[in-house]
Amino acid sequence: MKNQSVRDASRPPGMADVARVAGVSAQTVSRALAGHPNVQEKTRAKVLAAVDQLGYRKNNAARMLSSGRSRTIGVVTLQTSFYSRTALTLGIERAAQEAGYAVSTATTASLDTSAIEASMLRLADQHVEGLVLAVPLIHVSRQIEQLTRAVPTITIDGSRTPTTEVVAVDQSLAARLATRHLLDLGHETVWHVAGPGEWLDAASRAQGWRAVLEAEGRTVPPELKGDWSPASGYRNGLILGRIPDVTAVFVASDEMAFGVIRALHELGRRVPEDISVVGVDDIALAEYCSPSLTTVAQPFAEMGALAVSHLMRYIADPDASPEPASVEPTLVVRASTAPARR
Repeated sequence: MKNQSVRDASRPPGMADVARVAGVSAQTVSRALAGHPNVQEKTRAKVLAAVDQLGYRKNNAARMLSSGRSRTIGVVTLQTSFYSRTALTLGIERAAQEAGYAVSTATTASLDTSAIEASMLRLADQHVEGLVLAVPLIHVSRQIEQLTRAVPTITIDGSRTPTTEVVAVDQSLAARLATRHLLDLGHETVWHVAGPGEWLDAASRAQGWRAVLEAEGRTVPPELKGDWSPASGYRNGLILGRIPDVTAVFVASDEMAFGVIRALHELGRRVPEDISVVGVDDIALAEYCSPSLTTVAQPFAEMGALAVSHLMRYIADPDASPEPASVEPTLVVRASTAPARR
């Protein structure tokens, strides 16, 4: 009679096999993989070690391929109403639909590692065939590394793990285009309203802005901080509008730029006659604000399509070496910038 304590190698491992190797119950395995707060870290580590040893998720995915693929990819994104996140998700959904895939989205309320882990686990438990992480990975935990090894994963915000592919806009180039445009208009220097420091996009834009000014031997003004919201742009606009020497501002997002322009109007500073303003994103409203906003366009639809294309290739060949792909932004000149006043 076959020894029931030894798993039949001809079948994929199941939760009971993970439980046996970890020395816990199947219910504990389920709770540990779902990120249940009542599971002790020591127990969770034993379960994850068993998952790693057995290749539990990889083999479960293989079982689905043999019995009927899920034809679904997962997207992890931040809970926000910001246009850029919505436009990116829409681009992914359209490209996935064209590829014959559905999209399951898990939102996270913060960029905390445990919150991102929980969102990834929810999608992995739905047996998605691949993941798109549309959030920056500030810290990569052991569990995130395990999940990205088990499920083909594309990251969009420039961060990565050893087994993920990266699809990103060159954000440093976006900042250089904006800053160079303002300097070419004769402005002595360019002020900057940056995004939140934990976003890699914001850090790259600030780096690009600073690099252009330093290369030109221009004064680098103090960096002002926003949080992507129009309200934070407005608060910084009230500061900038009270500094007589300010003639040009590069704002790290269009939505913050709208707030900056509103504050300048209220203070009697004309845009662009007194102060030129450049944003980033080229959202739909940028063309219709007053004045219409000069901005650096990010090709959200192209980003989504490229991410899905890379993910389809990665799903077909999980052993392929992950390669980064970069999309170039473009400057769109409108009415919010003008030559420096003499």
